[in-house]
Amino acid sequence: MPTYDYVCEACDHQFEAFQSMSAPVKRKCPQCGRQRLRRLIGPGAAIVFKGSGFYATDYRSESYKKAASADKSNAPAASGAGSDSGAAAGNGKGKAKDAAKDAPAAKTKDH
Repeated sequence: MPTYDYVCEACDHQFEAFQSMSAPVKRKCPQCGRQRLRRLIGPGAAIVFKGSGFYATDYRSESYKKAASADKSNAPAASGAGSDSGAAAGNGKGKAKDAAKDAPAAKTKDH
C-alpha cells in the first residue's frame, strides 16, 4: 500500500496517509476539519527489500554451501600462507626458499 502526501489549503497542515490504491481521496483535514485537502504528487518511495531472498547467495543449495566451506578451510593450507613471513611480505625470498626445498641437493667440488 502506498503512502500519500496531503496538504490542507485552508490551514496548510501537511501529513501522510497510508492508503490502498483503491481507497477514495481524503477530503477532510484532520487539523481544522474543513473539506480543503489536496493530495500531493510526490517523487514516490524507494523500494525497500527486507528479509532474505534478495541476494544470489540466499538461494544456494546445501551441496554448494558445503563445497564452499570446504574450500575456505583448505585455502590457507594450500596457498602456503602459513608461517613463511618472507612470502607474505612480498620480497620474493619466500619463493626462493620454496624452490630450494623442492630442488635436489647440488653436488659441490672439494678444492
